[in-house]
Amino acid sequence: MGGITAGFVGAVGHTPLIRLNALSDLTGCEILGKAEFMNPGGSVKDRAALGILLEAEEQGLLAPGGTVVEGTAGNTGIGLTHLCNARGYRALIVIPDTQSAEKIGLMRSLGAEVRTVPAVPYRDPNNYVRLSGRIAAETPGAVWANQFDNLANRRAHFNSTGPEIWDQTGGKVDAWVAATGTGGTYAGVALYLKQQNPQVRCVLADPHGSALYAWVKQGELSLEGSSITEGIGNSRITANLEGAPIDDAVRVSDQDALDTIYGLLWQEGLFLGGSVGINVAAAVETARRLGPGHTIVTVLCDSGDRYRSRLYDADWLAGKGLQQPERHPSLAVPAKREP
Repeated sequence: MGGITAGFVGAVGHTPLIRLNALSDLTGCEILGKAEFMNPGGSVKDRAALGILLEAEEQGLLAPGGTVVEGTAGNTGIGLTHLCNARGYRALIVIPDTQSAEKIGLMRSLGAEVRTVPAVPYRDPNNYVRLSGRIAAETPGAVWANQFDNLANRRAHFNSTGPEIWDQTGGKVDAWVAATGTGGTYAGVALYLKQQNPQVRCVLADPHGSALYAWVKQGELSLEGSSITEGIGNSRITANLEGAPIDDAVRVSDQDALDTIYGLLWQEGLFLGGSVGINVAAAVETARRLGPGHTIVTVLCDSGDRYRSRLYDADWLAGKGLQQPERHPSLAVPAKREP
């Protein structure tokens, strides 16, 4: 029972850790998911959005009626729009046109001005992140949230998500596993947990099409393949990720991620998004590497409702060369990950 909160802002955070029973029993480890889909805006990005907005206010960068501009794959934009509504600002969101219609439509329903743009690499001046920065600079009374390189992002997780996980587990955390797009969630929690116990193993989960796995394993940013997952993976090291502790990395295929989220639905009753499949599959592989008896924490980023027309649609998946998982009485053991 959470009691009475101070509006939307007061409802951000304090999410439960959910034991993933089938996978915990399978591995002999405690695999726990931070239920960030229970935030009032529906995702882990509510925390970053709030941290960024509060710091902008404290620095006097936002006045009533001002505009918050951001380039986002969706969830940060959703969180920012909720918060702008609650605190008297306008939200202007730039998003690649490759993202799900559910997220784009939701932001418009919430009242954001949404500009969809072609998906191009970060090196292109018209990349959605770089374009959002220019729009902010050209808009009177606007601030650029800049979630990728604004350290308010990871500070929000260092100050809230990390301490919550430490308290909820009674300090008994052996590994923290998370994918990263901006780097804020992974880095903020990793920095906090390492501060409490340097022996906590911090593992970066990564899809194909991202350069971060190769960066951790080989020391160079190298892209391989592609992925249907939205909002995670990167071709560069963001300011939020820079300096964060990384002990290992696990790369997860799209099909394994799909198998994982469908298993979570059928065995745990949890209807979750694609990045959760990357996170949880990587947590299972981390459990295998560590052996039984360990506690592994990951993040359940958002709901599957934002991806119904894609991840939960057989025809869309087939068009991407992927197979919609079939329901089985027991959860299939995910395939072995790359070492």
